[in-house]
Amino acid sequence: MPSPYRAIFGRPGTKSFSAAGLLGRMPLSMMGIGIVTMVSQLTGRYGLAGALSATLALSAAVLGPQISRLVDRHGQSRVLRPATLVSIAAVAGLLLSAQQRWADWLLFVFAGCAGCVPSVGSMIRARWAEIYRGSPRELHTAYSWESIVDEACFIFGPILSIGLSTAWFPEAGPLLAAVFLAAGVCWLTAQRATEPVPHPREQHTKGSALRSRGLQVLVVTFVATGAIFGAIDVVTVAFAEEVGHKAAASLVLAVYALGSCLAGAVFGLLHLKGHASRRWVVGVCAMAVSMVPLQLVGSLPLLAVALFVAGLSIAPTMVTTMALIQEHVPRSKLTEGMTWTSTGLAVGVALGSSAAGWVVDAAGAARGYLVPGAAGLLAALVAFAGYRRLRPQPTSPLGGPAVAGGLPGNDGPVAERQDEERVA
Repeated sequence: MPSPYRAIFGRPGTKSFSAAGLLGRMPLSMMGIGIVTMVSQLTGRYGLAGALSATLALSAAVLGPQISRLVDRHGQSRVLRPATLVSIAAVAGLLLSAQQRWADWLLFVFAGCAGCVPSVGSMIRARWAEIYRGSPRELHTAYSWESIVDEACFIFGPILSIGLSTAWFPEAGPLLAAVFLAAGVCWLTAQRATEPVPHPREQHTKGSALRSRGLQVLVVTFVATGAIFGAIDVVTVAFAEEVGHKAAASLVLAVYALGSCLAGAVFGLLHLKGHASRRWVVGVCAMAVSMVPLQLVGSLPLLAVALFVAGLSIAPTMVTTMALIQEHVPRSKLTEGMTWTSTGLAVGVALGSSAAGWVVDAAGAARGYLVPGAAGLLAALVAFAGYRRLRPQPTSPLGGPAVAGGLPGNDGPVAERQDEERVA
């Protein structure tokens, strides 16, 4: 492990909570595809399978920020365990309903309740932020490490979920995802020493963290970014099927995640200057430009190369996004703010996959890559339009700098009072 990564794990408890976060995040890449595989095998109805997966994603997008808001107020251990228990019970009901061929509406009820799942990645990043507050270089490396972990989940999670459901029994993929969630959350919440201390009630402002104008820009951009991811997943599977190698789709998508993983590892070693908002806009634009070669590919090997290159801009952009969230969201709402970006991604994935499926049915898989191309263009336009909300503000003649810091390239730390004023 390169020395900057080794250094961040020098603090007590960091290895344990990061490992717990890996387990707890595996369902993020396993549950949806596991449900699709399970339901399609048991019933042969791909439409129903896709609708249930979308219901789960949208439910998690709605409930996730509310769970994180409770975490900010009451602490991780008090909130995560009951929320996880509800989600696991709902998954159990979904598996039993599918296996017993119960009514479709019951499947949707359980899928909706299963969305009561905590954003484990946000919980882990909140712990890193608490440990390395005031240490921007270490926090940058820690966020980069967590992006690597995210991509590792998306490389291996679908392979595990699909492989077990097809080789063992249909319910095996979602079942293993639920086991990972339970183990990860139980292990994480048992580690009280690194858990961020809830802020006193008087420090909590009314309303949501989404009132922050900077966070609004990030979330809207992430909706378009999620549409890129959702569309690429669907179109790549369709493209592989058209060329007669559908099974290779998972490997091609793993290459996409691998590109992001490697870029995140390198990005964490860099000590960058300049404000994070500029790097963020560059990253979003790079994601948009990387969609252009996808319109020209004609074979799976070329597609794999194009997706690897496209993946190189993902993790650095995600890391920079976490930096900006810490600037534009009050400390008392940090976990909720991080979860809102995940919500934007989830909504975008649902929209992108639906739009891509419609285009593939109407015009073929090759034309389907127009959807992530359009989504990338939209993300770049939103990033440019919202840049002024994210960049540092000029020094106030009444009270010193109004710019946030605490992150690589920033001018200095922002006080909690200034964060509250920005949100209000």
